[in-house]
Amino acid sequence: MKGGVELSPRLFLSPFFYSVSMDREISPLTGDYTNSHISTLQNAVYIRLTTPLGSWWANGRVGSLLHTIQREKDLSHVGMLAQQYAEEALQPLIDDGRASEIIVTHEQPHNGRVILSISVTDSRGEQYTFKHPVNVI
Repeated sequence: MKGGVELSPRLFLSPFFYSVSMDREISPLTGDYTNSHISTLQNAVYIRLTTPLGSWWANGRVGSLLHTIQREKDLSHVGMLAQQYAEEALQPLIDDGRASEIIVTHEQPHNGRVILSISVTDSRGEQYTFKHPVNVI
């Protein structure tokens, strides 16, 4: 009970608040909302990859360590490190039941970028693929 009002934990765990069909799309190019609504986990993937781990005000588990490799040289081990960081950042989507499988692979053309390819199978069984570039030196 807080301030004389009892808060039900079910209120905060209701599927209504976690519905993916009500999300406004965040543009991966600008980080701004678009005029579209989406029914995928695109926003969740984008936020988890672009937010530094521990800096999300609402949940310290949201985010990744991808920002730490932006100062790394474009060596082959950096691609594997980026893939590992992305897998760790996206694991909570599986843990909370929003996704049933997430597969992360990487391409490293050695042009100052690592391209992550993320395949997400959501809880409805629908599969989506997202590309996420990570800049390196």
